[in-house]
Formats: sequence, structure tokens, C-alpha cells
Amino acid sequence: MWQLLKHRNKLVRMPTSVKNQLPFLAMSQGVCRKKKLWSARGRAELEGLSLGPWASQRRQELLELLDGLEPRLEELNEAVKAEAERRPEATELMKHKGVGPVTALAFVLTIGPVQRFTNSRALVSYLGLNPGEDSSGGRQGLGHISKQGNEMLRWLLVEAGHGAAQFDPELRRKYQRLKFRRGGNVAKVALARHLAVRLYWALRQASDSTPPVRTSRSPESRKVEATPSQV
Repeated sequence: MWQLLKHRNKLVRMPTSVKNQLPFLAMSQGVCRKKKLWSARGRAELEGLSLGPWASQRRQELLELLDGLEPRLEELNEAVKAEAERRPEATELMKHKGVGPVTALAFVLTIGPVQRFTNSRALVSYLGLNPGEDSSGGRQGLGHISKQGNEMLRWLLVEAGHGAAQFDPELRRKYQRLKFRRGGNVAKVALARHLAVRLYWALRQASDSTPPVRTSRSPESRKVEATPSQV
């Protein structure tokens, strides 16, 4: 299953790379449509531009590559969804808004048996979402996250956390407050960390093992309904 997730992760980033190249071809002819370039009208205008031989070939091959990626990604998404729905742990995680089959399956596969983490802090450290410590002269300071653990899952949690904040007032307030104080990137990572803790407690509470020891900063997991736009 990891190979399926890794393959999808690589392909899902390719359309962005392709789309980033095509606007430059349009701009070379004085056409700047930004996001409107990907509408039906914008694409027709892009295809109708008079370009040199090599620029025309580049445009054609990039568009063909883009068109070929979309159906392949749909197939991979269906395969991930089927596998996630087959696993009770992943199904439990998908009850949280912002958490879709990809994030849920990656989370379950990455952490393995949830009982091996004594508390949420251990999980956060394992995922590399814990801020590094930079202390000197009796003063404690927190720096960037350690970035240990699985990079793909961290990226998925950031995306899922940002999406969940659109539906969850608590997460939205947390994001806005941190964005104002520390910037958007720090706020997104904080949401990813908060979401990871929620998912951890959802799995612990759903398991039949000995109840874990809750740390003072570990929030309660909140069960909510899923939405179609989840990652």
C-alpha cells in the first residue's frame, strides 16, 4: 500500500509542474489569464496562440501530458479509497472533516499500532512535527520543526489541517491567531500538529487496549462528519 500512496503522491504533484510551464508560453504572446487560463475558454485561447515550431511542440506535449494524468489520478484515488474503507482504523479517521482516504490511510500505515505511542507527544515527535529547542543562558526557545519521520504524511496533514480549518471554528481561530503572530507557514504546521493529535486520540479511544495517559496539552478528539472535498 505504501507504493500506491507514494506513486499517487508523485503523480499528484506533476499537474502543478506542468501547469506552471504553460502560462509562460501564453505570456510570451502577451496573454495573461492566470487561473482563467484553465477554463474552457482560456485553454481554447492557449491552443490557438501562434507560436514558433518548438514552442508549439512544447505546448502540445505539455497539454497531452496534463490530459493523460487526470484519468490516471482518478484511478489511483479510487484504489486508495477502496483500501482505506477496508481498514476500520482509516474509516474511523475519515469521520474528521478534512481527513480523506489518502490522509487516513497514510496515517494508519505510518504509525502502525497506535498503542506503541504512550501519549500524543511521542506521536508528534515521531512525525517530526515537534518544534526544535534552541536554549541558551537559561532561556528556552523553540525553533523550526525537526522534520523527522515521514515527509509525505507531514505534507498531507498540513493540507488536511488547512482544509479542516474551513469547517471547524476552533481550528480556524487557532490558524488566524498564529498566522497574525507568526506567519502562515507556522500556522499551517501548528494545525497539522493539532490534527495529528486528534487523530491519535481517535484511534486510542476506538481501540480496546488499556486507556492511555493523557497529557495536559492533548486535546480531545472530536468526531464529525466527512465532506466530499477531503484529501
